[in-house]
Amino acid sequence: MRRKRPSLEEATMNLTPLIDVVFVILIMFIVVAPLLEMDRVELAPGPPLQGDRVVAIQENSPITLHVFADNTVTLNQQKINLAQLSTYLSMARTKNPQAKPQLFHDRKAMFGTYQIVKNAVEEAGFPEMDVILKPE
Repeated sequence: MRRKRPSLEEATMNLTPLIDVVFVILIMFIVVAPLLEMDRVELAPGPPLQGDRVVAIQENSPITLHVFADNTVTLNQQKINLAQLSTYLSMARTKNPQAKPQLFHDRKAMFGTYQIVKNAVEEAGFPEMDVILKPE
């Protein structure tokens, strides 16, 4: 009787658990992605061409919001608490239903303050808001 030599087999790795984990993560991204709140901000057109007039931005809205570098907010030149902003904006909307609020936002102010103001404007029922960034 001859003894058989054990044949050397290549070691194999089972990839099934790895593929399962990758699919679970992929499915989680697919499910969670639509739930994330996404905003789109329309930017102003580029610099005017020759012959076009440059229009100065003026406070021509009866509802003006100012966010300063220290994140304080004023509504029509009156300092206001962010927690009460939605209430005051709702009252302003009843007085001026066709008005479009103008937000003058300092570049050094935090983005979170902008988000709070934007949410308050939406809660008050305004369909649009102008956002003007103050130059440095």
